[in-house]
Amino acid sequence: MELRPAAPADAAPVAAWPTSSAEAVMWCGRSEFPVAEQTISGWWQDDDVQAHVLVDGEKLLAYGELWFDAEENEVELARLVVDPDIRGQGLGRELVRRLLARAVEAGFDDVFMRVHPGNDRALRCYLGAGFEPVDPGLADDWNAAQPVNYTWLRGVSAAADDHAGQSVTRPSAR
Repeated sequence: MELRPAAPADAAPVAAWPTSSAEAVMWCGRSEFPVAEQTISGWWQDDDVQAHVLVDGEKLLAYGELWFDAEENEVELARLVVDPDIRGQGLGRELVRRLLARAVEAGFDDVFMRVHPGNDRALRCYLGAGFEPVDPGLADDWNAAQPVNYTWLRGVSAAADDHAGQSVTRPSAR
């Protein structure tokens, strides 16, 4: 298995992975269903977004993005999804671990992610992959401008541990 940058040919299969409009909302915050291939490839136009796919040979397994904010020295993991035919095999956790490692290797100390309320399966995955909830007061502050009250998580890494107790800035809103 390897994590590689997403390619244009990956957009169509990834677009087909949400199995319902409710799942699309939890995945990417959009009620559009099915999600258009152009929507996904359009996300990649932002210079601060790096899209990746987890593959086994030529088989596409999972998709996720890193949203870089160099000014705040932070990264957000976003839009994570696993092929529905192979869910429940630990691939989401593997994707999260590899994206977290990529962010830390890139020199970013703070790595965050948000989980849509009610997405308990994703929350369990992310907690098992090395994330922990941010302080509830901080989450309340960050949710003030959000469309829903997300569960905010912070990646646990040596870099993050070095900053324990320091205030952190709010991840960028997308």
